[in-house]
Amino acid sequence: MRPFELTAPTTVDAALATPGTFLAGGTTLVDLMKLDVLTPEHVLDINQVPLRGIDTEDGLRFGALERMSAIAAHPGVYPAISRALLLSASQQIRNMASIGGNLLQRTRCSYFRDVAMPCNKRVPGSGCSAIEGANRMHAILGTSDSCVATHASDVAVALVALDARLRLESADGTREVALREFYQLPGDTPALENDLRPGELITEVVVPRLDWAANSTYVKVRDRQSYEFALCSAAVALDVQDGVIADARVAAGGVGTVPWHLPAVEDALRGAPATQASFEAAAAVAADGAEPLSGNAFKVPLLKRTLVRVLLELTEGSSR
Repeated sequence: MRPFELTAPTTVDAALATPGTFLAGGTTLVDLMKLDVLTPEHVLDINQVPLRGIDTEDGLRFGALERMSAIAAHPGVYPAISRALLLSASQQIRNMASIGGNLLQRTRCSYFRDVAMPCNKRVPGSGCSAIEGANRMHAILGTSDSCVATHASDVAVALVALDARLRLESADGTREVALREFYQLPGDTPALENDLRPGELITEVVVPRLDWAANSTYVKVRDRQSYEFALCSAAVALDVQDGVIADARVAAGGVGTVPWHLPAVEDALRGAPATQASFEAAAAVAADGAEPLSGNAFKVPLLKRTLVRVLLELTEGSSR
C-alpha cells in the first residue's frame, strides 16, 4: 500500500469541500489499495458524518453510512433487500460495510485486481484479459468488446428490482437518480461505471413504498454456501391476486455488467396465472440478447432456472 493522507470530516459540507477518496466501511477500498489497484493520495474517513438511519414510514430510506447488518435485521425492510444483504458477505463484513459503499463496490474480476494483467476498467485502452481468458464468473448480458466483468453487489439487484433511487449531494446541490440509470454499461468506456460525478457523495438510498413487496425474496446461486459471489441471482417481488399475477418486479445478478433489470420478464408475468408453466414462459425471455463467453454459457439456462425457482418460492409451491 502506498502512503496517503487521511482526514476525517464530520459534516457533509466538510466532506464535499476536500478533494479525495471517501472511506466508509473500507471493505472494498482498503483491499484495492493493498493491491495497488487504487492509489489515492488523500482518503476522507466519513464515518463521523451523520449519514445513518433507517426510516420505514413511507417506503424505505437508508442513510448511506448505515451498516448492511443493521438494514438486514430491521423488521420493516422488504424481504428481498434483507435476504440480499444477508447473503452478501460474512457477518463481520456486514457489520463494517455501508449500504452506500456496497452499491459503489468495484468488480471482483480477477484481472481487474491483478495489476500485472491488462484491464480496461483499471487502465483504459489496455485490453480485456477475460474475453479470451478465464471467464466462468463473467457476464453474459450488457457486455462489450472492452469489458465483460459482472457487477458484484447483491443488494443492488434487489434495489434495482424495487425501483430504488439514490440521493446525491455535491457543492452544486442535491439530485436524485434512479439506481437503474445510475449504473452504466461498459461500452467503450468501462472505467466509467456509474453516474457519480466528481465531488458527489451518496447520502441516502430511497425505496418507494410498495405494499406487496412483502411478498419478495432474493435467491443466490453460488459455488459454495459460505462467503462467495453469485454465479446467478434473482430478486423478485410478486403481487398475486386470486391466482393471477397482477404485478411483478424482477432483476438478476451475477449475469450482467450491471444489476440486470428484466422488464420483459415482468411484462410476461403480468396477467398470467401463477403457475409453473407461466413462470417458465416468462423466464424463457430472461436471457434474450445474451452473449456467452467460452466458459460461461451455462449461465443462460441457469438464469432461467433461477427465476423459476424464485417464482415458485414466492407462490409457496402452489403453482406446481
